Formats: sequence, C-alpha cells, structure tokens
Amino acid sequence: MADRDHLAERLRVSIGRFVRATRAHADTLPPPLAETMGLLDREGDASTASLAQWRGVRHQSQSRAVADLQARGYVARRDDPRDRRGFLVTLTEQGRAALDRDREARREWVAEAIDALLSADERAQLSAVPQLLDRLSAYEGDRR
Repeated sequence: MADRDHLAERLRVSIGRFVRATRAHADTLPPPLAETMGLLDREGDASTASLAQWRGVRHQSQSRAVADLQARGYVARRDDPRDRRGFLVTLTEQGRAALDRDREARREWVAEAIDALLSADERAQLSAVPQLLDRLSAYEGDRR
C-alpha cells in the first residue's frame, strides 16, 4: 500500500474510532438525533428532505429521526413559506439546551482525555489537526 493510501486508511479508521469513543464515553444523544440537531443549529430551519440529503441518509430514516426529536420536544414543525404543501423543521429552545448539553459532555470527555494522555509536545502537535481536517473535509474531488 502506498504511503498516501496507508495514511488515508489510518486517518479513516482513527477518526471513526475517535468519534465512536467520544459518543460511548459521553452520555449523549443517539447519532442521528445529534447530527440532525447540529445541522439545524448550523444551517437553520430545513425540510426533512434537505436534512436527509445533508446527512446522506434516506428520507424515511430522516423522518424517523425528526419524529423522535419532535416527541422529545427538541424540534417543531412549521409551514414552509415557499411550499404550502411542505413544512420546515426548527430547533426548539428545549432542543437547543439539549444540544448544548450534548456538545459540552463530548467536549469535556475529549478535554479529560487530552489532559490524561498527552504530553505538552503532543498537545502542540494535536493543535494543528483541526485545521488540517477542516481542509480535508472541504475537498470536492472526484466522488466516484
């Protein structure tokens, strides 16, 4: 395996493991719900179809996530002013508070892990990683 392919695979596996560990160690919302709420927080009100597209899931799966969030009081539906047949999903104040708690729990777990496991030099190295991952995430190359 070429060096770049080896690095790409190691990154993919390590990032996945990190995300799963963060979710497992912080008592947080299930991933489909947290992802949906995060999108609504960043992008604003959206249709279920838009949320499904952004998350890369089927409309039916996204509809279940929206229904679950609505049952918890975390989102509400309102009429779509551009499409009288449709509706938009909006984050409620209760949902925003739950999302803030979720983010804080994950952030705290990561901070504790950094304190417990990394030296000062490793922390300095780690500080460059977010910017690099943001650049990789923005890549729009061939999607085959």
